Amino acid sequence: MFKIFSLLLFFISSQNSAISATYYFDSVNGSDLNQGISSEKPFRTLNKINEIDFNSGDSILLSNGSYFSGNIKLIDKNDIHISNYNNQEKTYPIINSKGHIAGVYIENSSNISVTNIQVTANGGGVIEEYENLSTNKITDKAIMRAGILVNVSKKKIFKNILIDNVIVSNVFFEDLGFKRDPSEVRTSMGTQAYGFGIRFFNSSQSGSIEDIIVSNCFIENVGHTGIKMTSSIGNRFKNIEVSNNRLLRTGGPSIQFSRVEDLHVYGNEVKFSGSPDDSRKWGRGSGLWTWGSSNVLIEKNSFMYANGPADSAGVHIDFNCDNVIIQHNLSVGNAGGFIEILGNNYNCSYRYNISVNDGHRIKGQNNAFQEGKTFWLSGFIGGGRERNGPFNSYIYNNTIYVKEDIISKIAVDKASNGVLVANNIFHIEGDSEFVLGDQYRPDKGGGNKIKNVFFENNLFLKDSYWPKDVLIQPLNSLFGNANFKNGGGEKISNYIPLNNKLIKDKGVVINNIYNDSIGLKGGLNVEFDILGNKIKDLPDLGAIELN
Repeated sequence: MFKIFSLLLFFISSQNSAISATYYFDSVNGSDLNQGISSEKPFRTLNKINEIDFNSGDSILLSNGSYFSGNIKLIDKNDIHISNYNNQEKTYPIINSKGHIAGVYIENSSNISVTNIQVTANGGGVIEEYENLSTNKITDKAIMRAGILVNVSKKKIFKNILIDNVIVSNVFFEDLGFKRDPSEVRTSMGTQAYGFGIRFFNSSQSGSIEDIIVSNCFIENVGHTGIKMTSSIGNRFKNIEVSNNRLLRTGGPSIQFSRVEDLHVYGNEVKFSGSPDDSRKWGRGSGLWTWGSSNVLIEKNSFMYANGPADSAGVHIDFNCDNVIIQHNLSVGNAGGFIEILGNNYNCSYRYNISVNDGHRIKGQNNAFQEGKTFWLSGFIGGGRERNGPFNSYIYNNTIYVKEDIISKIAVDKASNGVLVANNIFHIEGDSEFVLGDQYRPDKGGGNKIKNVFFENNLFLKDSYWPKDVLIQPLNSLFGNANFKNGGGEKISNYIPLNNKLIKDKGVVINNIYNDSIGLKGGLNVEFDILGNKIKDLPDLGAIELN
């Protein structure tokens, strides 16, 4: 379904391998008087980077246990590899890029790998070298700081960027003690300068990057987004894999994509996005969200404890996307909720996920200006624009658990068209209510018949769960207790139903929504459940297939 490419392609020897060089840096045992081309006589500081005219196939190796101030900039380069050496020291080399735009800055370059290093940049304010870069349009709103920043400023397609096994921590634009105005968190993505973890940015009109891998990285305590990719109106970033990363306490979303295509996100562990624990942070953010993107598969991740006065779901699909599939994920305790599909989205799906106590936020409490929701279909496509869609939303075989002291809130915009809700387990122990969806201002509400709805064959704990004033209403429902192994727990295995008679083979076959000729790319049938169990015969209810 999605292009999977090997890490090995980044290490294939180039045609210039016979004349390529390796440059060594050791902050403890090196000297800038050395030639730096052997591990016995390394350079001492990153200042020497500016004196080297790198050729295709060259490598920059930093000694484990070293601590460098400054940064590495690669502009208009091809086939350069940044990594570590000296395994006798157990700690990765650290680059402290405080006051610089990034610890590693890459612009208009192909076949670049960055592996096995650590970057920090705790403040520094104004970026001194900004005017010396080849572009002064690096961000859409303000100068930023990042652990690693990859920028495209030319009208050209660049290829093959690998970032693997990198640690990025404590990255902020402002120095400790800076306090943002409380109104800043109400703006869309923030208007001020922030610190980011790993960021890809397209400042060109028609350039792009194809074949990107960000894997096995650990990102902690940054001012805004942990991993962010933002392409231009002209071209999308394409063929992207973001896998097996851990992200903790990001001030904004942990992972965010705007205008990307053919994206696979899997095996990531995300906790405490939208963290408000530092006054320099934005303080709002979903675990992951997409905007203006196509052909996206988000699977086998965990998203926990997202915070913020708005959005801040485990995963949400912002507007202008198509074929975004969210499957086999664990979503726990996210303030904004579980299902969130905004307007002008086509053929998107939440399937075979487990949601635990999502959507606990209450509008008006703790500065929240948006309700948390278990289930939200919104037509929002930007301020001042008439709501539109979403279209053909497929929501099936999810297990949703909400404890008694959380009010489960439901919002369905009257602009929605094409909705399938089937084979889900709605284990809602407390009350539920209909709310108006809101995105900076509330939906106007009002009755409207939503076209092309299939809302059948779902298991509810009690018949009073689904609010009667929601614009879609369930038919042919089942009622009863799935009797989870450990309801309220935060592991997938806690939601194995013990009530086999109520669950086993009670699902229906998922077909296209009426008048939808597309369905989902790769098909509607799922081969395995969230635990990897093969789905046999009729599907069971919920995200776990019983033996």
